[in-house]
Amino acid sequence: MVVALRSASLMRVIAAPADALSNPRMRRARLFTIVGIAGGVAVCLVLAGLGLRQEPDPLRNVLGAVGLLAFTAALGGALYRSVTPNLPAATGNKLLLAFGAAAVLSVPLLGPVGVPQWQTWTFVGAAIVGLAPLLFHAWSAVALMAGTVGVAALSAWFFDGDVLSEVGVTVALGLSVAAWNALHLWGWTFLVQAQEGRDALTRLAASEERLRFARDVHDLLGHNLSVIALKAELASRLALVDGERASREADEVRALAAAALTEMREVVHGYRRVDLRDQVLAVAQVLRSSGVRCTVTQPEEDLPPSLAAPLVSVLREAGTNVMRHSKADWCTIEVVREDAGARLTVVNDGAADATPDERSSGLRGLADRLGDVGGTLRTWREDGMFTLEAIVRADT
Repeated sequence: MVVALRSASLMRVIAAPADALSNPRMRRARLFTIVGIAGGVAVCLVLAGLGLRQEPDPLRNVLGAVGLLAFTAALGGALYRSVTPNLPAATGNKLLLAFGAAAVLSVPLLGPVGVPQWQTWTFVGAAIVGLAPLLFHAWSAVALMAGTVGVAALSAWFFDGDVLSEVGVTVALGLSVAAWNALHLWGWTFLVQAQEGRDALTRLAASEERLRFARDVHDLLGHNLSVIALKAELASRLALVDGERASREADEVRALAAAALTEMREVVHGYRRVDLRDQVLAVAQVLRSSGVRCTVTQPEEDLPPSLAAPLVSVLREAGTNVMRHSKADWCTIEVVREDAGARLTVVNDGAADATPDERSSGLRGLADRLGDVGGTLRTWREDGMFTLEAIVRADT
């Protein structure tokens, strides 16, 4: 019974993973599984066919051959149903009905064949017992197996056969075939799970790469486009009152656009190099050109990419917020190398007019991303000053 329950729980796996069958190796493994299952059942059918040679009555012999051929064909259709994905329900039900009808007819057609020298229907019953877990759910399969054993006993009694011998062979051979099928299905299940695991890892890696690329594009374009928009707006306002300065602002917009295009090409081709020192100087220059006094403090040596990459994203968002969400007169940017990592601190005096709950959605996203790599992002307001502090660890 344990074999039946286990086999019935696995029998749907062979037909379920349609995606796995797109792999040629998995299709071959599925074919080997089907051949292995069919081989166990074929043994029972061959042993049943030997009973035809033991039957002296020609009429019984012909009827037995018809019954065995009909049962073999119906059994093949039922097996095809159990191993074929996405088979229409109506077709599957017809195949099961045909198998049931052939199994019922096999009792009067094959039951008397070869008796008492050869218990022909014993092997037909063993085939039914062995395949029941493949064709039905757990408890239905157990009920069919028990019913088949009962029919074997009645057939042996009615046709003057050896009841104990026929029942013993039906149970022993049938459970052996069921165990044989279960072994093949377990092997197939492990292959399917391994393939699904590889597919899941591939999809996860692709998703992570898409997310990384999307973040790089957001960090790059979000900052550059914000700066370009602000400076273009400033140039537009200055065009009528200070043409010379408006021309300089327009030149800076052109230079920023060209730099953004170059960086975008580097991102797309995967050649982008994280340079926190250059980014700090670039942000400071943009702030100064917008009328914000900016003081920069950096370590003498460059930070390793593992520390610089997350801080670059924070720096760009912080610089954008200074220009967009504040009326700052001055700003300080400080990068400090610590024993366990690095710390970026950006302070400006433009928080006096900001509402207490105002916070950039970009900063919220950065906080989540820093948290994913073990870093922290803190922001607070005090005495009209807004402070942003990002800390990353060397072991992340």
